[in-house]
Amino acid sequence: MLSRDKSPIELDWSEVWGGFKQLLPISLFVVVFGVAFGLAAAQTGLDDGASLLMSTLVFAGASQFAALDLWGAQVPVVPLIVTVFAINARHLLMGATLYPWLRELPRAKRYGVMMVISDANWAMSMQAFNSGKSGVGLILGGGIALWAAWVLGSWLGVYFGSEIQDPVSLGLDMVMGCFLLAMVVGGQKNLRMLIIWSVAAVSSLLAYRYLPENSHVVVGALAGGLLGAVWMEKKHEH
Repeated sequence: MLSRDKSPIELDWSEVWGGFKQLLPISLFVVVFGVAFGLAAAQTGLDDGASLLMSTLVFAGASQFAALDLWGAQVPVVPLIVTVFAINARHLLMGATLYPWLRELPRAKRYGVMMVISDANWAMSMQAFNSGKSGVGLILGGGIALWAAWVLGSWLGVYFGSEIQDPVSLGLDMVMGCFLLAMVVGGQKNLRMLIIWSVAAVSSLLAYRYLPENSHVVVGALAGGLLGAVWMEKKHEH
């Protein structure tokens, strides 16, 4: 069994291909999420090229939706930066948890692999690492599958965005909410996570009611993230 002191440093391309195929079924759902983003971007008035460039280079669904919420004739740069950072702050923890296994990779390969990290391929790679297997292929191959699905979905949403005048009537405005709800339901189920999600939700609702517009995204993310960082999950020794 691989330990945290012995990193699976080989980047085998057959393993990458295997990770790509393993994450492909999940990628179908990412396409739908990408369509919702492309459609929302078109309805917001964001340039088609800018929308596709954002999905290609940023590859961060929730923060891209948040950016659209702040988009307008005058973009509030500081709130935009704070919002995106707060939503994506979990990637700092993802990187920290993967470092014991990836640290012996050459720096260029290590950061190249992390360019396509997301919730799904991170979770599956951690399962592989913790069971003594190499999860590098899942990170890179699975990440490429998810990224390609996100870009494809965004393009479809942008392309057909002008044809759909009322996305609310089709329920497409609920795709992001359903996606995030599925992440919550499918995650860990214990008292700690229940309290963290509750604190984030209540903080966001209070901010929505009493603080400036769009601040609820930042407040909710920070409240839940800070509580999760302070209240660390106990590690069981085997």
